[in-house]
This record gives sequence, structure tokens and C-alpha cells, in this order.
Amino acid sequence: MEFLKALGIHETNYGASSGREWFKSTEGDILKIYSPATGEFIANVHQATESDYEAVMDKAQEAFLHWRTVPAPQRGEIVRQVGLRLREYKDPLGALVSFEMGKSLQEGLGEVQEMIDICDFAVGLSRQLYGFTMHSERPEHRMYDQYHPLGTVLTISAFNFPVAVWSWNAMIAAVCGDVNIWKPSSKVPLTAIACQNIVAEVLKDNELPEGLFSLVIGKGSTIGEKMLNDKRIPLVSVTGSTNVGRHANEVVAKRFGRAILELGGNNAIILTPDANLKMAVPAAVFGAVGTAGQRCTTTRRLIIHESIYDQVRDSMVKAYGSLRIGTPLDENNHVGPLIDKAAVNMFSKAIEMAQKEGGKLIYGGEVLEGEGYESGCYVRPAIMEAENSYEIVQEETFAPILYLIKYSGDVHDAIAIQNNVVQGLSSAVFTDNLQEAEAFLSHRGSDCGIANVNIGTSGAEIGGAFGGEKETGGGRESGSDAWKAYMRRQTNTVNYGSTLPLAQGIKFDL
Repeated sequence: MEFLKALGIHETNYGASSGREWFKSTEGDILKIYSPATGEFIANVHQATESDYEAVMDKAQEAFLHWRTVPAPQRGEIVRQVGLRLREYKDPLGALVSFEMGKSLQEGLGEVQEMIDICDFAVGLSRQLYGFTMHSERPEHRMYDQYHPLGTVLTISAFNFPVAVWSWNAMIAAVCGDVNIWKPSSKVPLTAIACQNIVAEVLKDNELPEGLFSLVIGKGSTIGEKMLNDKRIPLVSVTGSTNVGRHANEVVAKRFGRAILELGGNNAIILTPDANLKMAVPAAVFGAVGTAGQRCTTTRRLIIHESIYDQVRDSMVKAYGSLRIGTPLDENNHVGPLIDKAAVNMFSKAIEMAQKEGGKLIYGGEVLEGEGYESGCYVRPAIMEAENSYEIVQEETFAPILYLIKYSGDVHDAIAIQNNVVQGLSSAVFTDNLQEAEAFLSHRGSDCGIANVNIGTSGAEIGGAFGGEKETGGGRESGSDAWKAYMRRQTNTVNYGSTLPLAQGIKFDL
């Protein structure tokens, strides 16, 4: 396919790069990558060995010594050039995201646009890495804080956003003066290789050292564990399941490293009697079926007031009936495949479990077969009537299953249902009642890191800090002041006088 050729993807590829050089080791196991859209073979990838990783790390450590001395606005200029290259490659890279991962072409292109947007954001940020000056209690003293680069940042990304999450971390880290090593999901390594090829052009054009942006594709049980335990990596950013994040956090914490965790979500939309259903229903449908339910911000629960429940249920079933399911490369389709057959099995088992607990399947739920569905990864998104207390509802099933949950009483009753899960990523309420909206956003409202009014749970903008609470991990990536996590904070006090007064009025005369 032309987009593979344009991105430098060959039939056989290598899993380790220091930015400008590929380590062409063939000792590691081979990943055979198939498209969930068609089931066809795309390419092979030789996974990195431990010696490959050590070579990459040596280059990264060396590059950091140089990169941290480059003024931040100049670092921003390199990121600006990365953004320009991404604009040039938007169409082929978006197509590869869609073909390798399975999300719709529009979503694939949107993900690359997100990369471009974060580059633009980081360029501006490179001139705003601010500290604060505080008044000292001691005369003729100046006190302030500032931020310094950390070192080598490890980005571990998941399959569902195979390129955007890397850019959130790598571009912010770069303007902060850090270097980045990327370990992508082994389910979608080709998009990572393509990004590495794009970045390599910028590094070569600017004669920058190897190691600024590096890539290591390897087994989690070997390479991944080695990375987590590596004291040379002060910060690890993990996007993935709660179980993966919990393990990573424990390992990194033992060596006093830092972790940014962006983990599972069990996101809900509340529909009060004052909801504008013309807005709410499309938002709920997109939130539930976008990326075939494989977003961490996917809408998994629809909490509906009893007075409008039947109307909403019927509207959702009708809307689901109009969904077009098929190859993600056809822009007329709404829903593409799940990532693999294991995800399909998880989808089917979750529906079975919900039914055993008393849930009622009112739409979809079947695995699709026949022409156009040869990969075995296509399902019809499901709608189920359920209770929030069901064990399976309390879990995050990474598939397009939407649970309809009825509530009575006021908005606080709905908020209590929403908050009664262990995850705390994204949430939303649809209401034209100002008091309900403000209650949802108040201290006693949503306990999620993202809380929206009259928009859905998915589709966060890069300008806001992204992440959640509770078992979602508490980390923040992308916008706002999330950049501070990629730097070390230092408090400085300067005595410009000729005496040595001590704080708190302590006297120490010699």
C-alpha cells in the first residue's frame, strides 16, 4: 500500500532506534502484524533485545547532556519542525493508524491532527516554563523556584491511541529539556516505526545527536521490566489498563522514580429531566461506539432519570440501528473492528456476565461474520439495561458495550451512582438546569479528572490536563501545567546582603 511506502514501512522492520540509527538486530522474536480491518498481513518487526535497549539508553543519556543545555525556545523550534513534518505526513500516517489499529479513518486523521496540535502547544510552552518569586522573611534575600530537566523519560503507550499519546509525552518532554524513549504496544508497532522515521528527518536536518527521540519495541516481560527497573529513567509515563499501571507504579516507586499514570476509565453520562436530548443522544452514541469502544474515555454507563428513561432508551436503540459497521478506511462507516479476536471474546463474555447478573440485552451484541468481516474482529455495539452494582458494570470492558442505568430522585442521586466505581477518568452531565450543572462540578459532584457539561465523555482537547483520579492513576498529561511533571522543581534563595540572618528568627552567634 502506498501509505506504507511513504512512511518507510517495509516487509521486515527493526524494533530499536536511537533516532537516526536503526539497530538491525535479528535475535529478538518476530512480531507479525495483521490488520484487524481486513485480517491481512502487513509487516514483520524484529523485537529489540536487551543489548539493543542498552545501546539506545547509552545514546539517550549522552543526548540529554547536550539537550538540557539548549535554550528552551530553541528546543521548541525543533518541536515546531516535527509538527510541520507531521502535517506533510498526516494522510499516510492517519491511514496507517486506521489500518493497523482499526479506528475509523476520520479518527486516524484526527489522532495525527492531535499530534500536530500538541506540537503547536509545546512550541508556545517553550517560552513559558515559568517559576515564581516569593518574598523572603529575611532582609536582603530573594527567594524563587525554578524547574530543570529531569533526564530520560520513558513513554509506554497503549494500542488504542498508537501515536497521539507518545506525542503528548515526547513533545512536552522535549521542550522541558528531556529526552524520550518510547515503548509502544506490541499490537501496533508500525505506527511507532513510522513516527520514528518522521522524527529522524528533523534530527538529521538539524544535525542533532542521536538519542533525543528513541524507540524500543520489545516484550513487556523482559524489555519492559528492564525499563521499569532502570534507575537511569527518572520518569515513566504509562497509558494502559489499571493492572498494568499498578504494577508499573509499584516497580518504579521502589526505586524512587516518578510515574505518570493514565489508566482505566468507567465513564458515565448523566441525563437529567432537563437534558437536551437532541444533543445528548448523539454525544452518548459517539462516546460509546467511537474507536469501537476502545477509548479510555469511552462512555460505558448512561445514567438516565426515570422520567425520560423510556424515551432515551428508544432513541438510543434507533440511533444504534443506523450505525454503519465495516472497514475503517471507508469514511462512510461509523464503527470499525476491535483490535483483535481476544478483544472480541472479552466483548462476548462481558455480555454473558451481565446477563447472568440480571442485565437485559436490548440491542446488538453479536459477532459479525461474512463478507467484509473476514478478520473476525467486527461486532455489533451492544446496549444493555443494567444496575450499577453489577460486578461486570464495575469493571472496564474495552469494547462497545453501553449500560443503561435508571435513577430516581435528584442530580445528587445520579452523581452518587456515577462516582460509585473505582475508576475516575471522564464524566458528563446533560442538563439545561444551572443548579444541576454547578452541583455536578462542585466539591460534592463528579470525582473524575474530567467533568463536562453538555458534551460527552470522549474527545478531550490537548489544552487541558488529561487524566483521572482513583484507579485511573492520578496522572496528568498534555495541557495546562502538566509540563511540571517532566521537570524537577528547585527552590532557590539568594542573599545579596552582608549579614547572615536565619529563618524563623533563630540566633546562632559565634
